[in-house]
Amino acid sequence: MKKKAIIISIKGLKLTKKERLLLLNENPWGLILFKRNINSLSQIKLLIRNIRNLTKDKNFPILIDEEGPTVSRLINLINHKFTSRYFGLLYLNNKKLCITLYKKYLGSLCKILKNIGFNVNTIPVLDVLRSNTSSVIGDRSFSKNPNIVKLLGQITVEHCHKHKVICVIKHIPGHGCAISDSHYKMPKVGTSIKELNKIDFYPFKNNSAKMAMTAHILYRKIDIKNVATFSKKIIYKTIRKKIGFNGILISDDISMKALKYDLITNAKKSIEAGCNLVLYCAGNINDNFKLIKSVPFIDKFTSKKTSEIYKILR
Repeated sequence: MKKKAIIISIKGLKLTKKERLLLLNENPWGLILFKRNINSLSQIKLLIRNIRNLTKDKNFPILIDEEGPTVSRLINLINHKFTSRYFGLLYLNNKKLCITLYKKYLGSLCKILKNIGFNVNTIPVLDVLRSNTSSVIGDRSFSKNPNIVKLLGQITVEHCHKHKVICVIKHIPGHGCAISDSHYKMPKVGTSIKELNKIDFYPFKNNSAKMAMTAHILYRKIDIKNVATFSKKIIYKTIRKKIGFNGILISDDISMKALKYDLITNAKKSIEAGCNLVLYCAGNINDNFKLIKSVPFIDKFTSKKTSEIYKILR
């Protein structure tokens, strides 16, 4: 059965009756879990097993943001010692050691995620640090050097895919140029297209990721009216053509304050602009139902790319 073009979320540690009905009958593309959904190893394993049983899909995409110590939904279960920034700095001092240790770190992380039941991790962050980059990015970024961000980003994707965990590169086409946090307000960037292309877009180019997440940012020099998530111009001319990303494009969370409309309008505008899936993270069951009824089924392109993802997961 065809899936709906949405990644949903839930509220608590176990599925409610309505959430069970949603998964049983409405066919969302995937589901993302957060710290509020995770209490213990046995609890999260059972929750994920129940989700997959209801969807009748052993590869049903269950996502998590497990980046490191700064952004960790499994903080009660994993003791992260290394940030992305740590590896970026290590690369400057000893390239070979950095790559060896980073691959070991990724292998260990993927093993834990697979054991629990997660098959999609929304890493790597490919935003390039600036002196005034919003603290929401901070040490989640590898480096101020776009070449280092690009290299470690590609290693992340290749190594995670090798361990059967799908990556989501973010925040395309680049959040490092923004000085405010899109969770709370719309960042407005006046950086020139030349500089954006040289620095911010560069790490995303030629990356083998199957999925990418948009930035809720207004790039004034490209589209004065619409944030990237709502911009046909940015999605088709910048993300698809200039950067060359040809995988599944998902919106960042449509409940974030950077987007000024209601949830349904945010979802529709994202899809109309060219996002293949919308991401909803607040977990309100009534909003989940409203959104899943309002979004379309995935198109042929997304269906084809989903099949490619499932091949990696086998």
